[in-house]
Amino acid sequence: MDDFRLKVFVSAARSLSFSKCARMMNISQPAVSKHINELENGFGTALFERNPAGVTLTGAGRTLLEHAESILAAYRKMEFEMGLVAGTDKGRLAIGASTTIAKYLMPEILARFMKRFEGIEVSMFSGNSSQVEESLRDGRTDIGFVENASRSTGLQYRHLCDDELVIVTGSKSRYSGTGSIGLDRLCRYPLAMREKGSGTREIIERAMQEQGADISALNIMIELNSTEAIKSFIKNCDCLAVVSVISIRDGLSDGSLTIIDTEGPDLTREFAAVVRPGEYSGLNGKFFDFARHYIGAV
Repeated sequence: MDDFRLKVFVSAARSLSFSKCARMMNISQPAVSKHINELENGFGTALFERNPAGVTLTGAGRTLLEHAESILAAYRKMEFEMGLVAGTDKGRLAIGASTTIAKYLMPEILARFMKRFEGIEVSMFSGNSSQVEESLRDGRTDIGFVENASRSTGLQYRHLCDDELVIVTGSKSRYSGTGSIGLDRLCRYPLAMREKGSGTREIIERAMQEQGADISALNIMIELNSTEAIKSFIKNCDCLAVVSVISIRDGLSDGSLTIIDTEGPDLTREFAAVVRPGEYSGLNGKFFDFARHYIGAV
């Protein structure tokens, strides 16, 4: 089956608009209709219901969308893997990563990357998101990975993956039985917090502001510069913390940590790659593509 035709269908099915699909695929709207009609004729059933307000998927359309997305994902994986087979790159790559990413995402990605590309020498600097961005500006690193919501001028960012922040406490804490907490009430509890400049702290403060909470009223018991330090602290103290859910898998598994439900919107943030302008190429581009592919595969 035609790969491009499937891409047109998926684009139209996701946007539910042939005109939007045409713009995204850089083809004419009649061409979109032609591709869809050919698919419908081939399968012998309608994929979209047309009406003055737009289009909606039929049952057959929903079924095809599920399979088409799987097929296109398989194509992308095949193309990526074949590209790796052909790769013979050599060189040095200096990576900067914020502490959460450096601790919980990068080790396995780096191990797999270095195994696949034995001719590439890799080093990694770890700090908070602001420090990673600074390391790019002064030339100490080639590509960075950050978790802060803000974007610095003079740098280029690309989405890597999403992450969720959760409120957590020690299982033996007096707060472990708390049902749920809204961010606007977080100031009522003693907190172990990351230092200023960390992506985690920036996300927390921004989310609290959006909920109308008074950040200056936070009851910060202690500031620590790593998630591991925060985890160890709250296991032995009656307080709360807000951390990445990927960082507490061990604590949840052994029962030493407990998640407290958050009222209101989820605390979802973006992990992003960052480079100097025009430098998403060469080893930077290869490593970014490899990391994004690996994260999507697990």
